[in-house]
Amino acid sequence: MIDLAIPGHGKVHFEHLVCDVNGTLTIDGSLIEGIAACITAASQSLKIHLITADTHGRQYEIDQILGMNAIRLVPGDEATQKADFISKLGSREVIAIGQGANDAKMLKSAGLGICILSPEGTHVESMMAADIIVPNIFSAFDLITKPSRMIATLRR
Repeated sequence: MIDLAIPGHGKVHFEHLVCDVNGTLTIDGSLIEGIAACITAASQSLKIHLITADTHGRQYEIDQILGMNAIRLVPGDEATQKADFISKLGSREVIAIGQGANDAKMLKSAGLGICILSPEGTHVESMMAADIIVPNIFSAFDLITKPSRMIATLRR
């Protein structure tokens, strides 16, 4: 878990990390080199959940590499399915990371929404829904493993 006191926000408590997969953890369906180590490091503090529409049909391979089973969305209104998943975990205790159009509701509903600028593109609604925008996925994981960066970014 991550417990922080953020000036101007008060105390926050995070138990879960929910990551979109395609465009966030992968490029063109292939896992970005170094992501497995980032997930392992983040799992020292948070319960990790992957959620995907499996755009490229390669999630089984990604699951095998990471030793995880991603939540697969059914076609149709993926954005609402992602937000509902966040809600079931307890929205205030969730950090969510994404970048696509179907991530905006998830980022908005999470206790902390992090939008990454992805080589595949970043949807403007997701940028507007996020609490923090970072230049890449590694910077997002750095916020989790070095939580004082969250304080520095979010303090008022």
